[in-house]
Amino acid sequence: MGLRTGGYGGDIMLVGEEPYLPYQRPPLSKKYLSGEWQRERLMLRPDDFWRRMEIEVVTGKAVTAVDAGRHTVAIDGRTIGWSKLAFATGTEPRPMPDGFVGLRAVHRLRTIDDVDRLGPDFLPGKRLLVIGGGYIGLETAAVAAMAGLDVTVIERAPRILERVACSRTSDHFRALHQSKGVRIIEDGAIASVSSQDGQLTAVTLENGETLAADLAVVGVGVLPRTDLAERAGLHCDNGIVVDVHGRTSKKGIWAAGDCANFPFGGLPTRLESVQNAVDLAEIVADDMLGKTRDYKPVPWFWSDQYDTKLQIVGLNRGYDSVVAKRAERTFAHWYLRDGVVVAVDTINDGRTYMAARKLFEKGVKITAEDLARPDFDPVSVLRG
Repeated sequence: MGLRTGGYGGDIMLVGEEPYLPYQRPPLSKKYLSGEWQRERLMLRPDDFWRRMEIEVVTGKAVTAVDAGRHTVAIDGRTIGWSKLAFATGTEPRPMPDGFVGLRAVHRLRTIDDVDRLGPDFLPGKRLLVIGGGYIGLETAAVAAMAGLDVTVIERAPRILERVACSRTSDHFRALHQSKGVRIIEDGAIASVSSQDGQLTAVTLENGETLAADLAVVGVGVLPRTDLAERAGLHCDNGIVVDVHGRTSKKGIWAAGDCANFPFGGLPTRLESVQNAVDLAEIVADDMLGKTRDYKPVPWFWSDQYDTKLQIVGLNRGYDSVVAKRAERTFAHWYLRDGVVVAVDTINDGRTYMAARKLFEKGVKITAEDLARPDFDPVSVLRG
């Protein structure tokens, strides 16, 4: 869309292997799973929008080969030429843990079809095991608990959300889920999986405990989809490696979104978020049009669980301290590295989140000394 709105008048083809128009993935584990949203609401734009924009959307077809030298791609037995090419191949689930492969009632939540397949098993009273205590796992657990399922979350790490949040945030969400009847098992390594006639029946943990199950949702993370790019000769390392303009190692080829690994803060960075998918795609479109600018993102993320909203701005990697700011029903955790705030996560505190996000966008540094002031208020700092 950025190419067309930016003035490009040539042919544009958008190719996807799923049989659907481009759609939003974040609601899959939230409002689509709960039934609050129907499929049509997931779509980014209706079919007639793409026709009006004169963008050819090819669904249900996979690009099977890219020839970077000849500037061609292979799609469904056809060879199609291109002048500029962008990879937006996203991610794919990590391999299914041992013992779960091929069993009925074992699900993932990556696509519309994944959620649709889960539906017939997603019934009140069913015993659900959620494998993985990250965002997807906990969002699934929340929807399931509200739907009346008997839910247990098994997290192999010492705590849920360990990769993305501080222990205080983990503590809050652990207590929240437990208050809704969800059992949280941390340090929960699975020793074996039991089945009968191809149907999941139980898992046994390394501590010897056996958990009966009617179904499981596996959410143990994702990997960037780079196979096609690697076969095309692009440099890949935890994603398709790009520069600050989204350019890959091959001239005329760009990459954006979850599959792209770009330089940020002096480190190779790959983000799995709506913000990154949209903002880096805009950088790529502008670069294709000769309106080159550097990608300097302000990362942001969110997660909805029950009536609780977690919002995060910045990247907390390498943080060495956390300052908690709490009110009666809201929380904010300020992550610092070398005395300077690098990220903020908030719980039901949209005011602080939006102020912090705008401070990041303006490049305003918040220090430990600022946070130590009794009257510290990010909104006041923003207003100057």
